[in-house]
Amino acid sequence: MTWFFVRRLLGLVVTLWVVFTVSFLLMLAVPGGPYSAERNLPPELEANFKHRYRTDLPWYEQYTFDLSRDLTGDLGMSSRLQDFSVNQVIKEGLPISASLGIFALFFAIVLGLSAGIVSALYRGSIADFSLMSLATVGIAIPSFVVAGLAIMLFVFVIPIFPAAGWGTLRQLVLPSLCLGLAYAAEIARITRTGMLDALSQDYVRTARAKGLSEFMVAIRHALPTALLPVVSYLGPAVAGILTGSVVIEKIFAIPGLGWHFVQAALQRDLTLAMGLVLLYTVLLYTMNFIVDLSYGILDPRVELK
Repeated sequence: MTWFFVRRLLGLVVTLWVVFTVSFLLMLAVPGGPYSAERNLPPELEANFKHRYRTDLPWYEQYTFDLSRDLTGDLGMSSRLQDFSVNQVIKEGLPISASLGIFALFFAIVLGLSAGIVSALYRGSIADFSLMSLATVGIAIPSFVVAGLAIMLFVFVIPIFPAAGWGTLRQLVLPSLCLGLAYAAEIARITRTGMLDALSQDYVRTARAKGLSEFMVAIRHALPTALLPVVSYLGPAVAGILTGSVVIEKIFAIPGLGWHFVQAALQRDLTLAMGLVLLYTVLLYTMNFIVDLSYGILDPRVELK
């Protein structure tokens, strides 16, 4: 177990270094900079900006400077958000995006698991066909289309939720549902497949032979095994929800990290873009690590090495 943690920690360090290096080289290859679009920028002012953000250094010196600074946990100053550091932007935006993502993941898990279990237990029925048809539609329709339809229905036709904004629970429900529906559809299909496979195993047939009800057989014996592929999907799904919230945050005017990520790319705020890329890398790696740990809880046969 100790070696497992050490190996994963070393893997995180190597992954962050590779992501930093590739991102740095890609950003270096992009022509222009954060102030290249400004008109009539005095040469002295432009030189001061370059000196402040170390863009006047040779690329290898800039790489060394940025890498050593990021290793201390200081991700630098934003080149477009004056007087704001990248750490401050993350500190303000991460709780908002995390709240949106947690609610979206909650809706996705509850709706997806419920639909998948019902479809597996009533295989071939109208309920099975209807739920899986809805899941297919949910996967196919982009989130911005779902958001537009949801706003028309639940804001204008049936005025239940506000159209945009942030700060109250009512403002959180609608964007969370729109963000989580596609992932709920994926979870529903994965759960149905896993449940059908688990229900055909010998230990499930033994549980039925002991006289347990079909519901208890499904929940106590088949579901833990069926959850393994779902748990595997949740790792990248969390990263997808956080990075995929860009469109939802834009539509519903939510000041989260997704909005800052888009603005950093459009305005060539390379420091902020690099900081957010590293943050998303840590989140994705951490979620995959948690997924591996949960395997041992759901299935005792799985050994962590």
